[in-house]
Amino acid sequence: MLFGEARPVTGQAAVDHLLELLDLASLSDHSFRGMSPSVGPQRVFGGQVASQALVAAGRTVGPARPVHSLHGYFVRPGDPAEPIHYSVENIRDGRSFSVRRCVAQQHGKTIFFMSASFHRHEEGLDHHAPAPAGVPEPEDVPTMSERLARYPERAGIWGMIPRPIDVRYVGEPGLVPPGDRPADPRQRVWMRIDGKLPDDPLLHACLLAYASDLTLLDSVLSVHGEVWGPGGVVGASLDHALWFHRPFRADDWFLYDCWSPSASGARGLATGRMLTRDGRHIATALQEGLLRRVGG
Repeated sequence: MLFGEARPVTGQAAVDHLLELLDLASLSDHSFRGMSPSVGPQRVFGGQVASQALVAAGRTVGPARPVHSLHGYFVRPGDPAEPIHYSVENIRDGRSFSVRRCVAQQHGKTIFFMSASFHRHEEGLDHHAPAPAGVPEPEDVPTMSERLARYPERAGIWGMIPRPIDVRYVGEPGLVPPGDRPADPRQRVWMRIDGKLPDDPLLHACLLAYASDLTLLDSVLSVHGEVWGPGGVVGASLDHALWFHRPFRADDWFLYDCWSPSASGARGLATGRMLTRDGRHIATALQEGLLRRVGG
């Protein structure tokens, strides 16, 4: 893994580029086309496909019913050089809920499919578990650029792709060399969109879906003090679920508090909750990934 000389695009410019990727072209009322970044991994980032699928599904539901959950499966690796076609099926519009199924295809084959549920606001019971104590503020945690500067030889694609999300690991991330990461049963990461967003709640939900896939699987490695890449592990997301609990802004700081309940058979399960700086629980994610060892 070699560190690219070109500086990645960050801040509002990177955010604007991501917003362009989420502004799908409408082919019909239930059919859309999405693109991928010109600079990126060899396969399409799973969070991009999930967030674009949520854009497609959300465009078929009225704004009075915000999304409250999504469940998706990554079936095939996506080709970043090819457009992605999203087709949305209206499963049901009830008195309180709307359910949609979205299928993403390339070359005539499904690469991802997702079910999403939308719910009109209702009053009811309200509680959540307290936020973890003793977590440093995001301003006191190293930025990703500062992390990468310590290990330029392992930065790989992270050192070149646009970074529209400010990601700050509280502990050591999985990009460090083998042996440099202490085992930790919890992984905590501060995140926020690194710029200003419009007020559209669906857009904030789509960007939270995008962010939810960035670091979640790394919490499986954290349990063992393992790392990504040479001398460590390679992985891929298999499925992803996300529940939205309370209103939020994706351009405000939120803490991604993650852990792994189980890993076996070259698969690892990871879950995480997202909390605002004042401790409100805004979302919960669950993902299983394929994890395989690689040589040094």
